[in-house]
Amino acid sequence: MPLTRRRRAGKEADAAVRSVTRMVDDGLMLADVVQYLVCPVCGADLELADRELHCSAGHTFDIARQGYANLLPGNARPGTADTPEMVRAREEFLGADHFTELADRLACDVADTGPSFVLDAGAGTGYYLGRILDRAPDATGLALDISKHAARRAARAHRRAGSVVADLWRPLPVRDGAADVVVNVFAPRNAAEFHRVLRDDGFLFTVTPSPRHLGPLVEPLGLLSIDERKTERTDAALAGYFKLDVRRQIDLRADLTHEEVTTLVGMGPSAHHVPADRLRERLERMPDPLGVPLSFVLSGYRRLE
Repeated sequence: MPLTRRRRAGKEADAAVRSVTRMVDDGLMLADVVQYLVCPVCGADLELADRELHCSAGHTFDIARQGYANLLPGNARPGTADTPEMVRAREEFLGADHFTELADRLACDVADTGPSFVLDAGAGTGYYLGRILDRAPDATGLALDISKHAARRAARAHRRAGSVVADLWRPLPVRDGAADVVVNVFAPRNAAEFHRVLRDDGFLFTVTPSPRHLGPLVEPLGLLSIDERKTERTDAALAGYFKLDVRRQIDLRADLTHEEVTTLVGMGPSAHHVPADRLRERLERMPDPLGVPLSFVLSGYRRLE
């Protein structure tokens, strides 16, 4: 190719990259999902204009430069939302493909339902939603998380996904019956709200750790243990709104260095309970690398009328 044509092609490619970047920065990725959103203050439909979402009652919500919208009511408190350090740890650990098999199995199950709109409630960095949308080429997705740091990452998880800061324990800023599928991975479960935002024949997919998850690490490192009856309690919490349709036990194993174990602990709830210096001290007494069980329960539920 002649030099001038190569230069022109290069400029065109650069312009395309800049255009995509502007779309992300201007929040235009929300254009595909704004039809499913409602105002968290009054419940009216939201519309996208310039760099904000607004409703007919005059409530407005800015779209951050990174492409996500904060739809937390003014009196909401983030509580134990993921910190920047936890989000970085999660992005690093998941990016190393340790949970790939789990993500792929979840994505296959969701894609098999033929969804048009997938709501990831407690999406974190959007890792699982991105995998799902890769498997469901006709679907769009919305990542909800109470952490603005997680929402910032999720806004870039997939070109067909929007990202919103929201509290799962409050009414979700989503229209009644909007979602074909709700996904809930290692996050709080609001059965009534999940039921409300799902269509009549919609599905809820949950992923929870099994009691075997990280087993040999729990006591020596002082990590939070998993309730032996967690699956039973999850079913009970969803009863009356959902009926169990399918359940899979997923047992994996990973050889993790001390640094990788530190990252794994740092991305989860134990990060709030085990100081980093104490974790390093305890790890020094253990082999490096460590064989670590990764054990999960993947459940699919049908919405009850």
